[in-house]
Amino acid sequence: MMPGPVLTVTITEAPRHGWITGLLISVGHGVAELVLVVALYLGASQFISRSAFSSVIGVVGGLVLLVLGGQMTLRGLKGNVGLGLEPADRRSRPHGPALLGGVTTLSNPYWYLWWATVGTAYMVQAMRHSYVGVASFFCGHISADIAWYSLVSIALVFGKRVISDSVYRGLLGVCGVFLVGLGVYFVRFGLSH
Repeated sequence: MMPGPVLTVTITEAPRHGWITGLLISVGHGVAELVLVVALYLGASQFISRSAFSSVIGVVGGLVLLVLGGQMTLRGLKGNVGLGLEPADRRSRPHGPALLGGVTTLSNPYWYLWWATVGTAYMVQAMRHSYVGVASFFCGHISADIAWYSLVSIALVFGKRVISDSVYRGLLGVCGVFLVGLGVYFVRFGLSH
């Protein structure tokens, strides 16, 4: 439920792709998490906690967030978006939200930091029960993500009677500026470490 890139993309894409957006974004996010959980299970926690890894992820991830944030801000400022379900443009593909879920997850340096600290602690506890414990932990963790991001997208799609297009465009602009700010922060973080 932490505000960040995945939540921001869910907010911006739900009016475009419908109520299923949260689920699709969670699939992309979940694939990235599954790969990382398996890697941690196989011993990759030492690699992730190195400062060189954090620096590279900070700079590259920050640059991706700058681009995504800039695009969102421009969409909000142009005023050509609204909460009426917009048909996806021709460049959009059905897997777009899932891909965005994965990209925003992998470009978020805090995601790696969380998994290198808190997530690894949970994994250690789960590994006491072998792969069954790890699978149970992952299923519970991703189920919470699916529930949250689905709730957000459903609320946006069905709440369009309450939120006007101008409020949504403002929200889109704020989310874009938020991602730009995160991008700048992560680039600075990566360069300083």
